[in-house]
Amino acid sequence: MVFEEKMIMNGEPEDEEEEEEEEEDMVDPMETLRQKCEEAEHCVSTKERLEECETRVGSRSATTEDCTEELFDFLHARDHCVAHKLFHSVK
Repeated sequence: MVFEEKMIMNGEPEDEEEEEEEEEDMVDPMETLRQKCEEAEHCVSTKERLEECETRVGSRSATTEDCTEELFDFLHARDHCVAHKLFHSVK
């Protein structure tokens, strides 16, 4: 009886599995474009600088340094690439 009530309230277990599979198949085109742009030469170099900074800051127990500038440089480079590719295809 309890199992039947759970099925009524939660639906069939197979339904949930099918929905999850459908969600996994969906790919965000912006995410795909961002990944492609991250592979561009300028983005690779700014991402390397960001990772070096994160490693350096993470290895110190007490520091006032953060990686804000490196993060903004990387995001700016990536978003510039994304905007160029995106708006070029819209024209």
